[in-house]
Amino acid sequence: MQDQDAKHILLIEDDPKLSKLVREYLEINGFTVSVEMQGDRAEERILEENPDLVILDIMLPGKDGRSICRDVRPHFDGPILMLTALVEDADQIVGLEIGADDYLSKPVKPRLLLSRINALLRRTVRLREMYPEGSPAQEKDETPLRIAVNSLVVDAGNRTVAIDEESIPLSTAEFDLLLFLAQHPGEVLSRNRLYRATRGIDYDGVDRSIDLRIARLRRKLGDDARCPRLIKSIHGEGYLLVMDS
Repeated sequence: MQDQDAKHILLIEDDPKLSKLVREYLEINGFTVSVEMQGDRAEERILEENPDLVILDIMLPGKDGRSICRDVRPHFDGPILMLTALVEDADQIVGLEIGADDYLSKPVKPRLLLSRINALLRRTVRLREMYPEGSPAQEKDETPLRIAVNSLVVDAGNRTVAIDEESIPLSTAEFDLLLFLAQHPGEVLSRNRLYRATRGIDYDGVDRSIDLRIARLRRKLGDDARCPRLIKSIHGEGYLLVMDS
């Protein structure tokens, strides 16, 4: 008999052996798990079932995971954890830029998967309590919805960014990171703090997704990486959003 309070996870994975392994492991740990093996049916399943969390493989028959994530994200606000057999940073970060909340590389380690799932679910509960309208992760309860730092304006309510009144389109992940930096202008933020604020997990000392996202932010904001005027790298410490004196 299923626990009615158990969190529902939709696993979208076409490998029967891996699907069985993940499903059984998660059910043992108290989750309700449903499985979809066809990419072209994934969006319909996500929207129909509205699970608490989606585990989404990148390589799927019918439609790939990147396309599914990009297309379903405007209609689904739950966390999406992507699985990838591709180890290059570019492939891993692409998932985050199209709306995924986290990723894991295959082969999947069950304990690590469980840890990431629990972290994402905790983060989701915290965000929904703090921001019922769907604003991103923040450390403080009392943060203005509109933050201006020099010529940069970050509007948390409308999830928009502008420099010198020119709108700058950002991905969900980029916006969440920039907002957190804007909440702490002139303050050096460690990678671990940035990870915990934007992804709900601790920095493992290896993952470069924050660094890659910073690089993308600089490009979109017109910030020269060799001599940045907005987002500075502090060697051995982290990043800070510069305030004009």
